[in-house]
Amino acid sequence: MKLMAAIGKEAKTRARKATGQPQPLPSKPQAPNALSGGTVDNPKVELPDAIRIIVVDDHPLFRHGLTQLINSDDGYAVCGEASSAPEAMTLVRKLKPRLVIADLGLKGPSGLELTKSLRVEFPKLPVLIISMHDEPTYAVRSLRAGASGYVTKQDALGSVLVAVREVIDGRIYLSPSMASEVISNVVLTKKEPGANPTDNLTDRELEILERIGKGREVKGIAKALHLSPKTVETHRAHIKEKLNLENARQVVRFAVQWTSARHG
Repeated sequence: MKLMAAIGKEAKTRARKATGQPQPLPSKPQAPNALSGGTVDNPKVELPDAIRIIVVDDHPLFRHGLTQLINSDDGYAVCGEASSAPEAMTLVRKLKPRLVIADLGLKGPSGLELTKSLRVEFPKLPVLIISMHDEPTYAVRSLRAGASGYVTKQDALGSVLVAVREVIDGRIYLSPSMASEVISNVVLTKKEPGANPTDNLTDRELEILERIGKGREVKGIAKALHLSPKTVETHRAHIKEKLNLENARQVVRFAVQWTSARHG
């Protein structure tokens, strides 16, 4: 696997340093390594005439593997990595990339919120969303937020380079299976706008609804999303009102049924 190969390569490099062995010269300048997590940026690294990309994901191993895969193509170079939306905004302002690849489920501000912020400040900068969700609801919301593409993490290793190429060229990218699901969701099953009650929920409310459906408690949701318990309770109250539910118990029942229907 590319990810394991990348980890093995790093281990060998550290061993050379420890024994004083000279390190081999890279075939091309490499973007900095972010296996340990956090923000990585090094403007002094001389990148070739490659398209500069920033990768945003709060899982260091996945982010590192994705970075290595992108850097394996001479046409692209990851110039920076971040683990959160605020870090990503700082890097984009500093490094001026041609593309941002962002995880939908970031802790704190989500990938959707990051996309919206980027669209305001950098309206011409394309964003490709990477997500663990394979439901069309999230793909549709990502596109509505201003993303130029949506790829599931399950498909990322096989299709991310194709997705990057399409998005850079100004086209919208969805994997073939996701594209058919989105068409079915948006065109074939919608008799009129708002036919699905969850359409009225905000992106954050939908995220909290799903976590409730997975059995998460308010404190756990608050910790995972870097919100206060009071804020989560406020969102839950809005969900109850928008879905015309009578109490918190009905919210839980609806959330469980809704989540189960989408995850089989």
